[in-house]
Amino acid sequence: MEVTLLASSARKNRATILVKAKSAPSGPQLTMSFEHKKQNADLRRRWLSFWIWCGLLMLAGLSLRRTFYSIERSPAHHCQKEVGVPVKLATVRQEDFPLYLDGLGTVQAYNSVLVNARVSGQIQEIRFREGGEVHQGDVLAVIDPRVYQAQYHQAVAKKQQDEAQLENARVVLERDEKLLSRAVIDQQTYDTQKYLVVQLQATVQADQANLESQQTQLEYTQVIAPISGRAGVRQVDVGNLVTANSAANVNGASSIVVINQIQPIFVTFTLPQQDLPQIRDASQQNQNLLVIVLDRNHRTILSQGTLAVVDNQIDSTTATIRLKAVFENKDYHLWPGQFVNVRLLIKTSPNAIVVPAEAVQLGPNGPYVYIVNERKRALMRSVVIGPSEKGDTLITSGLKPGEKVVTEGQYRLEQNALVIIESSKSLKKDDKRTS
Repeated sequence: MEVTLLASSARKNRATILVKAKSAPSGPQLTMSFEHKKQNADLRRRWLSFWIWCGLLMLAGLSLRRTFYSIERSPAHHCQKEVGVPVKLATVRQEDFPLYLDGLGTVQAYNSVLVNARVSGQIQEIRFREGGEVHQGDVLAVIDPRVYQAQYHQAVAKKQQDEAQLENARVVLERDEKLLSRAVIDQQTYDTQKYLVVQLQATVQADQANLESQQTQLEYTQVIAPISGRAGVRQVDVGNLVTANSAANVNGASSIVVINQIQPIFVTFTLPQQDLPQIRDASQQNQNLLVIVLDRNHRTILSQGTLAVVDNQIDSTTATIRLKAVFENKDYHLWPGQFVNVRLLIKTSPNAIVVPAEAVQLGPNGPYVYIVNERKRALMRSVVIGPSEKGDTLITSGLKPGEKVVTEGQYRLEQNALVIIESSKSLKKDDKRTS
């Protein structure tokens, strides 16, 4: 018989055991029941082993984690892991710092003259060398003077003729004056002769003016340099006909050469209108403001001069003010039409805090530098910077004289990092290895 126990709900009624007697199972059914129970027991043992191994692995992981964490926090481990960053330092200086205004300029001749023919005629001679120096009063060209020479001689002859008539009229007037005193001639005859003398005097004066005019025309046949300077390319050759006052001439036959005075020389440049108050204040304090001219690469100083002119109005189209500086240009480094960089020295800030420009870095919160304390630890510090000049940057606040700032190797630094102060040569080698 097989007994089956059925359990009902404990909350409804108490346990009741029902015994049912059945006929005993046969042999094959009993064997299958034992095999099924054996498989269930094996499955339970496998799951139990799996969870036991999982628990052991978790315990081992926790143990290893605690071990490594304690090693990382140990001072000995820190001493072995922290390696100093090689850097190069510079000392914060206190010195006078110049303040400049920068602009673009164009070189302009101090005086420029387009030499034209003042009389018409054929060019007989060219007496200047293209590109050479000429001096005021030098003969540049000669125009055929024969026609003007003849006109001059005619004027001389006309004057001599009228002077002779005037002299004769004066003699007659003196005779008539004596005859009038004796009542030989009447008053009208005397007055006629008197005013004839006055008329001939005016004629002689007109002849003198004509003579001077003809003489001037004759002198104009020699084209004279009005200023000293450097001659340009000649615009007319020997044998060509030039015409005076021929502005409408297509070939420009009245123009002979352009002379530019380049010693001294001007440089015209512009600056933004907001710089005008600084320029005005500096001009009132110092009448000779220094102006430096550099080449297009902003590296080589070409010349130094002084500010000569500040324009009397602002260009409304560009919002700039025009200025002009004068330079001696003894070495001819400046040439008319040349584009240059111009620097106007406004003032010099005394006892300014200065650091090398490469020490200043830009971050999300503005400029900053790394300073190194006595424990050789790098500390980030925010600064307020001014203009830069010759590789140095003006610091308006944030640093003190004598502090050490990092100029190379700061890209590998972080706050409170240990640094190793090295020379420039060894630092560059280390940077190459890290790169």
